[in-house]
Amino acid sequence: MIDRPFIKVWRDGAVGHIELNRPEAFNALNRQMMSAIVGALQTFDEDAETAVVVISGAGRAFAAGADIDEMAGDDPVRLEMVDPFAVWDQIRLIRKPLLAAVHGFALGGGFELALSCDLIFAAENTQFGFPEVKLGVMPGAGGTVKLTKALGRHKALEWLWTGARMTAEEACAHGLVNRVVPADNLMEVAMKMARKLSEQAPLSLRLIKETVNQAADLALYEAMLIERKNFYLLFASEDQKEGMAAFREKRKPVFKGR
Repeated sequence: MIDRPFIKVWRDGAVGHIELNRPEAFNALNRQMMSAIVGALQTFDEDAETAVVVISGAGRAFAAGADIDEMAGDDPVRLEMVDPFAVWDQIRLIRKPLLAAVHGFALGGGFELALSCDLIFAAENTQFGFPEVKLGVMPGAGGTVKLTKALGRHKALEWLWTGARMTAEEACAHGLVNRVVPADNLMEVAMKMARKLSEQAPLSLRLIKETVNQAADLALYEAMLIERKNFYLLFASEDQKEGMAAFREKRKPVFKGR
């Protein structure tokens, strides 16, 4: 296990773990912490032994938002110079599957971090929301955009304008969460999925993720052309030959990521 500022990082087999570790502040995300998270993600993304990454939070929360004390004295010029959200953009470039195991509070920046992951598993006690309006600001790391794409304009405005919290069940009903589970089973369920994904063909996972991300932003036919290109590309891989040979021979495939 490697400790970085405000996080714990380790690998369990093919599954990389990043645990937010600022429990005394409900894992509030300051800039040093976000840089550490993204640095750990990039390290795992480049590690051939890591297939999937799980992000979770220590203590009573996943992440209760951004560090208000750090932000309170900011002004537009300083924000433009520091550009605190640039590091968030790097998360979208991570090619491997990212799973969020969320409990307690996932508010503001914590909600944005969860939404930056590919799959979200939430404990029954989780509360989601964007309370920024109550501080005289708004989400800045993609919250308004991602919520609008997921819920549509009217529902997104309702949640963003009121700063209300939604339960894990509500978030799941709106398609923001993959599964709601008892708190005691959260990591077990997340790890079960992570290990299942770690057995899949790495190049397939990577190109499926790329295609789905593009499909969320592009017109239908443009996205289909990307899908077609990636489909053809996988036929140049050893894993495609292994997967189809294993199917024909009625055995479990052994994928190598090449």
